[in-house]
Amino acid sequence: MLFFISTTCFAQNAFPPIGMWREHLPYQSAIDVTASDKKIYCATPYSLFTVNLLNREVERISKVAGLSETGINTIQFDAFSKKLFVAYSNSNIDVIDEKGIHNVPDLKRDNISGDKNIYQIFADNSLCYLSTGLGIIVLDADKFEIKDSWFIGNNGGYVKTNSFTKANGFFYAATEEGLKRLASGNSNPADFTNWQTVSGTNGLSASSAKAVVNFQNHIVVLQNDSLFVENGTTWNLFFTNAWPVVSINVSENKLLVCERQTNGNSQVLTLNNNGSVQQIIQQPSTLSFPKNAISVNGDYWIADLLSGLVHCSANNHETYRLNSPADIGLGAMTVYNGAFYQTAGTVNGSWNYLYNRSGFFKLGADWFNYNKYSYPQLDSMLDFITIAIDPRDESIWAGSYGGGLAHFKGNNQLEIFKQNSPLQQTVGDPGSYRVSGLAFDADNNLWISNFGSDKQLHVLKNNGIWQSFSAPFYLNINAAAQIVVDDVNQKWITSPLGNGLIVFNDNNTIDNLADDKWKLLKQGPGLGNLPSSEVLSIAKDKSGYIWVGTSDGVGVIQCSQQIFQSGCEAIWPVINEGNFANYLFKGEAVKSIAVDGADRKWMATSSGAWLVSAEGDKVIYHFTEDNSPLLSNDVRSIAIDGKTGEVFFATSKGISSFRGTATEAAETKNNVLVFPNPVSAAYHGTIGIKGLPENSIVKITETNGRLVYQTRALGGQAVWNGKDYKGQQVSSGIYLVIAEDENKQEKTVSKIVFISK
Repeated sequence: MLFFISTTCFAQNAFPPIGMWREHLPYQSAIDVTASDKKIYCATPYSLFTVNLLNREVERISKVAGLSETGINTIQFDAFSKKLFVAYSNSNIDVIDEKGIHNVPDLKRDNISGDKNIYQIFADNSLCYLSTGLGIIVLDADKFEIKDSWFIGNNGGYVKTNSFTKANGFFYAATEEGLKRLASGNSNPADFTNWQTVSGTNGLSASSAKAVVNFQNHIVVLQNDSLFVENGTTWNLFFTNAWPVVSINVSENKLLVCERQTNGNSQVLTLNNNGSVQQIIQQPSTLSFPKNAISVNGDYWIADLLSGLVHCSANNHETYRLNSPADIGLGAMTVYNGAFYQTAGTVNGSWNYLYNRSGFFKLGADWFNYNKYSYPQLDSMLDFITIAIDPRDESIWAGSYGGGLAHFKGNNQLEIFKQNSPLQQTVGDPGSYRVSGLAFDADNNLWISNFGSDKQLHVLKNNGIWQSFSAPFYLNINAAAQIVVDDVNQKWITSPLGNGLIVFNDNNTIDNLADDKWKLLKQGPGLGNLPSSEVLSIAKDKSGYIWVGTSDGVGVIQCSQQIFQSGCEAIWPVINEGNFANYLFKGEAVKSIAVDGADRKWMATSSGAWLVSAEGDKVIYHFTEDNSPLLSNDVRSIAIDGKTGEVFFATSKGISSFRGTATEAAETKNNVLVFPNPVSAAYHGTIGIKGLPENSIVKITETNGRLVYQTRALGGQAVWNGKDYKGQQVSSGIYLVIAEDENKQEKTVSKIVFISK
């Protein structure tokens, strides 16, 4: 029996240059493992990573690195063709070899109805047999195309095929209808009548077959958590121990069995060719949910759903849990002082909780996960959906949709506010304290949305005293969510479920409720003129305008400071694209809006992420999962690091980020940074000049003053491709960067060095 003693973790991937991407996917859960003679390949539910067998270096391989998708079902390396096969949850397939990544989208694109999931891959020379919910799909690994389809269910229908192997002149398929076999030399394997159902005869029950393997030229099949071996024309019990079996696999002539009981006890067994147990691998603190195991040079590599990739040698172990968020994040995001924060939770369309236990995540130098493992008190706080950073001490305030308000003070100090505060329980749901929106105002007062309660809005003042407020108008289910504080300290609060947008002004007298002003903006002239009363998102831009994302496009309130005067209503920006003009995102649900350093607006929709001009009349970028490393077209939230220009996209398949061209402006020109600098001959990317006054004119000149290039900063950053006005790459040498501010004053702020070959 093996026991373990050590753990290994790895840092997050590098910060991207301008115009480049990076991913922020969970790497702490493993679902499959395979190996070449040089590397271990481990699949997570979202992407891959490799471990070099020689030096133990780890490499992440995701959609940003060239994979076609996010969301993996299974992987398999074929030693004969030296190809890695990657099957995704949407039936897409990637084949990776020394020449690169080859996509085989045939099955994904096929309009065939039914379960196209790929459950197991069996590689045999140049052919690859895919066990799917339809039957067996044959892939030509040399031509990168689907060669054949075998639908071998009863009467020729579809049947879920869990596993496939080949031995002793036969193909074997483990299906939900039982074990089936066919002579491998049969000229028409697509004809279901040529397949013999073995289950139900000669010692095998008629139940489904969960897996089948070739173990030392004997066929072993998994049925009802027991293994049976083919012996001539009969089937004999090979192994059973009353444990539920997760998977079986043959590796280095060993039969490996992954098992897990309902109480969480887990183990991996190595069986001899007579069915006896050769070795038991157990470790309750590490081996939690083994999904698959392989043997490489006598060591064991185990893909564990909860513990990551586990490496077991004769007397120790390593656990490869790459530094990453613990889960995909679907809730609110924010960036504060260079750190990125993301809540994992969300709600459904009816604003009911979903019992998400993943907490929230912070990316600074590395990822840190705030959940029940780092803070046991969070075990009862589910569905964190909103977050705010305290400007006084950078402590974290996080809202749980049902569990109240949590304050993380540092040094592992945590304070939870529920019945010990003015927060109220949800009407009709006793014990549920739903915190759905958080925002600090200019005086460091924390404003809190309390969804579903009679007092929908609270404030925790900077002196620690609370005050509570009730809207003076009817709100369906007392719905209140995202809060934005404008330039005159008014609070703009989304009210989901068709209520509209709330505006609240306490008249700078928080404790005097008598002088408060309230307004509810809805769809329709005279009511606020929003495109829809289903408000999904809001943002304040650099002009103080309030941008409102709804289920039917975008409205802009340009008279935000006069909102309580008559006639102040939303206008609908018109976007012009070629010969087409329409209201901005008419017919589209806009789920998040973020404003960059150049006052441009990033918007999250179900058709990808969009960047529009400051006025909302032009499209600058439209990122989709097909034209970029964006992980999914279903974008839920967007946040921007104003200092670096990095834009974070939370999608239904995880977080990725893009380093944009705009940053927040600097107050002075004393901290201008040019990157990269010097510029090597091998570099052909974008050169960034950061730390400039807002929207300044930037000139690139030779040392003798001859103008090479001129541009305008986007917020506080200018970008340059290293070419002159004629499109020619500049020669090696020193170039001056001269910035002209709004007062027309020029000043040399930096130098750029180009180095030729």
